[in-house]
Amino acid sequence: MNKDSKRREALLYHAKPTPGKIQVVPTKKYATQRDLSLAYSPGVAEPCLEIAKDVTNVYKYTAKGNLVAVITNGTAVLGLGDIGPEASKPVMEGKGLLFKIFSDIDVFDIEIGTKDIEEFIQTVKNISPTFGGINLEDIKAPESFEIERRLVEELNIPVMHDDQHGTAIISSAALINALELADKKAEDVKMVVSGAGSAALACADLYILLGVKLENILMFNSKGLLTKDNPSLSKLQQKYAVDRESITLAEAMKGADIFLGLSTGDILSPEMLLTMADNPIVFAMANPNPEIDYNVAVETRKDVIIATGRSDYPNQVNNVLGFPYIFRGALDVRATKINEAMKMAAVKALASLAKQSVPEQVNVAYGATKLVFGTEYIIPKPFDPRLITIVAPAVARAAMESGVAQNPITDWDKYEEELLERLGNDNKMVRLITNRAKMEPKRIVFAEADHFDVLKAAQIVYEEGIGFPILLGNKEIITEFKKELGFDADIEIIDPKTKKEQARRDRFAHTYWSTRQRRGISLLDAQKLMRERNYFAAMMVNEGEADALVTGYSRSYPTVVKPMLQLIDKAPGASLVATANMMMTKRGPMFLSDTAININPSAEDLAKIAIMTAKTARMFGIEPVIAMVSYSNFGSSPHPAVAKIREAVAYLHKNHPDMIVDGELQADFALNAELLKDKFPFSKIAGKKVNTLIFPNLESANITYKLLKEIDKVDSIGPIMMGMGKPVHIFQLGASVEEMVNMATIAVLDAQEKENKKLKLTK
Repeated sequence: MNKDSKRREALLYHAKPTPGKIQVVPTKKYATQRDLSLAYSPGVAEPCLEIAKDVTNVYKYTAKGNLVAVITNGTAVLGLGDIGPEASKPVMEGKGLLFKIFSDIDVFDIEIGTKDIEEFIQTVKNISPTFGGINLEDIKAPESFEIERRLVEELNIPVMHDDQHGTAIISSAALINALELADKKAEDVKMVVSGAGSAALACADLYILLGVKLENILMFNSKGLLTKDNPSLSKLQQKYAVDRESITLAEAMKGADIFLGLSTGDILSPEMLLTMADNPIVFAMANPNPEIDYNVAVETRKDVIIATGRSDYPNQVNNVLGFPYIFRGALDVRATKINEAMKMAAVKALASLAKQSVPEQVNVAYGATKLVFGTEYIIPKPFDPRLITIVAPAVARAAMESGVAQNPITDWDKYEEELLERLGNDNKMVRLITNRAKMEPKRIVFAEADHFDVLKAAQIVYEEGIGFPILLGNKEIITEFKKELGFDADIEIIDPKTKKEQARRDRFAHTYWSTRQRRGISLLDAQKLMRERNYFAAMMVNEGEADALVTGYSRSYPTVVKPMLQLIDKAPGASLVATANMMMTKRGPMFLSDTAININPSAEDLAKIAIMTAKTARMFGIEPVIAMVSYSNFGSSPHPAVAKIREAVAYLHKNHPDMIVDGELQADFALNAELLKDKFPFSKIAGKKVNTLIFPNLESANITYKLLKEIDKVDSIGPIMMGMGKPVHIFQLGASVEEMVNMATIAVLDAQEKENKKLKLTK
């Protein structure tokens, strides 16, 4: 995408369909006059009076306890500098979005129109009764230090300037583990710091708490080494000033154990790296270009342990590992501040988590067979779902132990369950699968690329690095649409009907005819069919000229699925084809089957669909808990439509005893763990959180997933084809661009999975 197109897309994203990225959503019923009378006058007077009696009741009756203010004056925004409060608002809304999706914390972004320290502090103090916590953001140093110090002292709610402390906390966790791997002690190491801004100073302060000695730190700013004879240093920088003559960065690096970079790209040369001590630790965190390129560093020194701020290299120091969960823990015990004990608890929790066995869901996301603690994995990954249940409780405990918690937690098991419930519908799974696809992108045929939305989806797939599109359709139309979209990449365009493709059509036709000539297909029939894009696309995948295909935008599902079933064999061991939709619900990802193929499956078919759906769930790193749903609960109806479900469940219990599956069950019992445990404690899924539903027929499955999608606005990925020998996936008629991108991502994952299985079989 060219620069103008990227700019246009970014502006469109923020402007449409509703300006901005966050909104206020009611949490109570408001349908009736009674509801409104409780929400406002006269009912609202009762909680007001209770709060007036005891101000702590504000946490009981209002949203204060889960509301954080993200506050700035716009003086140090991202890499943009002092752009003013209004221009900083998109960034603050973005921070609010991160708070919500990672830890379910609500945010009001507050942009203050003053650079005066006293005015800023007084403004925050005046509005603080509204909030449970204050996240200071993008305020330039040294003012940011004084603002934070004063607010921490003068307010009785958590306050943290994430720009400085976030990086310090995450990199400190990385440092603990890097020192262990390097077999070094904090008190013995020599450290060089490139950068003397707020983040670098906060990092150095926290490293000292970990045991690094102040006298072993040499800190540089853009003008050179911080020395005591430099009158321009701030009070906080003076702490790191040394009483010696100035030396160059290259001279300082000789024999150094640690390099901490929060400065500018490519400032650390390979020659400097070579002069460091054995097993050097390099934290090159300048963005977007680190102080030394990751690949250059590991090629220069095989013993280097390196972390950067980039997501495309191992060991990303990403603030999202910290602030959502630090505030989560602080809010949940109603802490009066975020103190050093709480920060250190977060550090140690993150360091410890990197040493624990990694969930398959995370391995899937990062394309790893198994992430294991080592030089390429010293801090957890941002997509790790355990972060909220590890970091938040650690922070909460530290708040309690250090005496700043006003609402101590007594039932930690219940608290962990509550945290897990907060993961909900935040599309983490979409980010997980996208990240996994980008690890090993594949060639994807878009069989209807001369439709504008399909081409737009292909463009996103290409520009996000998910896959390499092959565009089928009218070349003139596609070329014109590409210009309109600013899609200027050199992408292969194929029109199966043109003379240019005659030879390939004939080759595909002969191959197809050879497999179907005894089943009523003549060579002439095969040649005609190869002019149809879906037949042509399927043959491209069959013949290895593409890795996967997606289609179905402009035609009904049965019309599109027919050529796929005719041309592409079933997967080894599969005796039927079925589909599942992955729904991003408030309770997390839910798999629904069969949503598109089998109209009235038999008991045997239902069992096979359950087995295939379980495998699909595991492909995404999710262990399936399956309910076979019906209008009946465990024999309450003798109808044949219910009997087949009982038969399928009996087969699964006997032949697949390790599968967590049961039924027949009504949907409410299946999804309400407490209700199920109370009424049917004997059930194999009693007390468990169901994440997979197998429906008795196509009608019920298809209606359910479309109702969820339209009424509750649940994102849907699918229908995901199961049982096919090749990665073929079909959109629903009129699918959105986002749905098509998600399906293309699934097609890439499917291709990766099938390729890996093939490699295992050949070994």
